[in-house]
Amino acid sequence: MSNFAKIRPIGRRKDGRPIYPIRGGAPTLLEQRDEVARLLADESYDGDINELLARADEITAQIEQANQRDARRRALQAATLPAGDPQPQPGGGQRREEPGMQPDDRGNPHPLSVAEAFVRSRALETFRAGGMRGKFGLDFSGPIETRDAPAGTTTTQTYPLQNTRVPGVIPENPDYPLMVADLLDQQTSDGTTLEYLRDVSGPVAGTGTWNKAAVVAEGAVKPMSGPFEFELVATTLKTVAHWTPITRQAADDNGQLMGYINGRLTYGLLYKRDREILTGNGTTQMQGILTTPGIGTYQPGVGNTDAKLITVRKARTQAELALYPPDAVIMNPLDWQDIELDTDANGQFRVITSVTEPGAAMRLWGLRVVTTVAMAAGTALLGGFRAGATLWTRQGVTILMTDSHADFFIANTLVILAEMRANVAVHTPAAFVRVTFAAAT
Repeated sequence: MSNFAKIRPIGRRKDGRPIYPIRGGAPTLLEQRDEVARLLADESYDGDINELLARADEITAQIEQANQRDARRRALQAATLPAGDPQPQPGGGQRREEPGMQPDDRGNPHPLSVAEAFVRSRALETFRAGGMRGKFGLDFSGPIETRDAPAGTTTTQTYPLQNTRVPGVIPENPDYPLMVADLLDQQTSDGTTLEYLRDVSGPVAGTGTWNKAAVVAEGAVKPMSGPFEFELVATTLKTVAHWTPITRQAADDNGQLMGYINGRLTYGLLYKRDREILTGNGTTQMQGILTTPGIGTYQPGVGNTDAKLITVRKARTQAELALYPPDAVIMNPLDWQDIELDTDANGQFRVITSVTEPGAAMRLWGLRVVTTVAMAAGTALLGGFRAGATLWTRQGVTILMTDSHADFFIANTLVILAEMRANVAVHTPAAFVRVTFAAAT
């Protein structure tokens, strides 16, 4: 083993490995460099080669650091200030002049401006020292510089005001609540044809043959109920759609406008769907509940001037007699207004509503009230909606965009198309009652 490996270490590194000195006491970096370089060149060296390589890297780094320090020292000594540059003041930093202390071209001090006098005032210094509480005043009777003001009075024409534009796109018309479809049971269709059985037996308590259940003596013949009558209804899912044109530049550059248009197109589909659920003709349109054969009807008799509030209560009884308890009633906002504002002989409102809470739940005789302009004034629809009908949807609201229409491609114009496919299966017409209010007198 070489003499390098037998030398006693003079210290240890951070990782615990020993540091060996080069022979001769305290060698210089150059001596260490030469010794390590000699050992690296010695092919017969049998010591720890990894330690020798680490030592070589360490010496190289120390030599580079020494060279950098020397270069910085020489650069600092060579740096000089330009002629006429003020010398640093004792204590560090340049002396800074306070406002109003700079002399003019002749060496005379400038008179203080109002702002400079305010900043240098002893009253302000005292006010700050006191925690900036209370108030103070200044006397500007001394030599205060006066600055020429611009001629004339500043008006709105001096600097024209910019117009204020509210950000975003404000809807032109409010969105009416879409609640008719929410009353129905909703399912997803797997095809384009919809077939379902419609109950046409029309059970009414105490009549018909739908229920012949009775107490039977031992050995006696049991009664037969029915037969129950159904009809197979075959229809197709109807497409509800509309579109609007927009230039390609507007579509590309105004994302907020695109969002607004998509929202309005979507709302238009859902609004039309609500109307179809109520009044669709069932052939070229969706099947409307009001146009379905077999639904119940209630109308006050000739000469009967029942208030609308009472008419709804009697229609509910008719629905209950059909053994389909109702859960909601749909009416025009004008009819609901008449019911809410109905008063007795003492001027007391018959319906207790919360007029201080907009959006509060609307209920009448235990029924959820849905108001919509899709229902004609003077008419209401009452019933068990989930038990009586199902909204089948094949394709929800879909937004498409293309330039493949007429000459839109060469005109840089796009079509935004919104569409959906759905239909209503009114499988239990007896669950609904069409209400006709008495004419106003």
